[in-house]
Amino acid sequence: MSDTNKTSFGWMALLTLITAGATVGVVALLVSIFEKKQEARTPVLRVVEVNEVSTDPEPWGRSYPLQYETYLKTADNEYTDYGGNHAMPPSKLEEHPWLKRLYAGYAFSIDYREARGHAYMLSDQEVTKRVTEVQQAGACLHCHASIAPTYRRIGLEQQGIDATAERLGEAFDQEAVIAGFEAVSQKNYEEVHAELAKTPDQMLGTDGATDPHMGGAHPVSCIDCHDPKTMQIRVTRPGFIEGIAKLAESDADVPHLPSVREWRDSDRSQPYDPNRLATRQEMRSFVCGQCHVEYYCANKMTLTYPWSNGLKAEDLEQEWEETEFGPDDPFYDYVHKETGTKVFKAQHPEFELWSQGIHARAGVSCSDCHMPYEKQGATKFSTHWVRSPMLNINRACQTCHNVPEAELKARVDTIQGRTTQLIDRAAEAMTDMLDAIIAAQEAGATEEQLAPIRDLQRKAMWRLDYISSENSKGFHADQEAARILAESIDFSRQAQAKAYQLTPQAAE
Repeated sequence: MSDTNKTSFGWMALLTLITAGATVGVVALLVSIFEKKQEARTPVLRVVEVNEVSTDPEPWGRSYPLQYETYLKTADNEYTDYGGNHAMPPSKLEEHPWLKRLYAGYAFSIDYREARGHAYMLSDQEVTKRVTEVQQAGACLHCHASIAPTYRRIGLEQQGIDATAERLGEAFDQEAVIAGFEAVSQKNYEEVHAELAKTPDQMLGTDGATDPHMGGAHPVSCIDCHDPKTMQIRVTRPGFIEGIAKLAESDADVPHLPSVREWRDSDRSQPYDPNRLATRQEMRSFVCGQCHVEYYCANKMTLTYPWSNGLKAEDLEQEWEETEFGPDDPFYDYVHKETGTKVFKAQHPEFELWSQGIHARAGVSCSDCHMPYEKQGATKFSTHWVRSPMLNINRACQTCHNVPEAELKARVDTIQGRTTQLIDRAAEAMTDMLDAIIAAQEAGATEEQLAPIRDLQRKAMWRLDYISSENSKGFHADQEAARILAESIDFSRQAQAKAYQLTPQAAE
């Protein structure tokens, strides 16, 4: 074969390969387009109509079986090294005895267990010793139950409106919901729980029809995050609605919340409303941020999200420091039993810590990792089996990270392992601080001498609690978590040193 023929053959072979590749690409594109068109042509068959009192998720499941089936899996018991679901949640107090000293004087020193799936969020709260042995505020139900219809009923009743099942089911009525929320926020747990049972719940009758019944209480379900008419995601928790409005009004840097920045550039004639202004991607985090946050939920004031200054740990701390229950009555969560210091209790600030991390800055929502998309046939949907991404690395992580599962898990293990080590060191510093303060008190230190030490104790314990209570073990923002724990250690050691100065034995 001549050189010319060889060259011609080579070009023909290359052209054939290019043509074959292009054909495969076009076919794949056409198949994808066909699947999407078929999906679009298959509307959801709404077997059962749901409305604003449909707190039971089962009727929703008749029309949305894939979402409902995965939601039911939140009752499954799976375990990850740093949290997850368990047959019976293990006690954190037994695993980490220093927590008893951190929470001395607070109900968490009696019973504090690992979190389980959403299916258990109400039942576990009903049986915890924090509720059965200590009088708790009903504000705790703000996030543990499908409570918006109850808030709305009470809000309407306060307005003199007959809160029939039909009236309750018509619309969300945010004004009434917030009014009811404010009315019961300082009542005790048993009172508010009883109100849940008084609210009609649209359930399936024996004939398959939907009728309002007194359906009791349900944990958070479909109605808390979806509009029953349009199925659009939404936020329903008054605490979040008011908290995010405060955040929008602040000067805090929020690069991960474009709708807040746009609102700030507007005429601000109306408060920031996430249901009206937030992008869909923002809403995929806001629905989680309704509850996975820091808040005050005892009975000395209305449940509050402390976001007036921003979402960093020190921003929240500043709001608590500036808050008063009344004249000359500064805010605090509990009096530390060992030292008598009034301290703050962090809840579970996942949304706040995530806001400081790289995923938030990259536009990755909570749902992208904890409720990743799945596909059954031509139907793509977000799984409602809310769980650790480490139990679903392929869908939760590898959509963005083209890295082997083992490598991704190793990265997470490294972050969480280092954070755990820092938590342990901060806990050791805290216990040394408490011992030193107790010794100073026994040596006769005056309140004037102890005042600056108490401030340091409060700052140290707030930071340790902030990260140890946050459920990602630092993963949501690893450098931020390390910074906060380093400050905790520093404040504990400063308090310890100052206490030693007041203790003659320590000076010898």
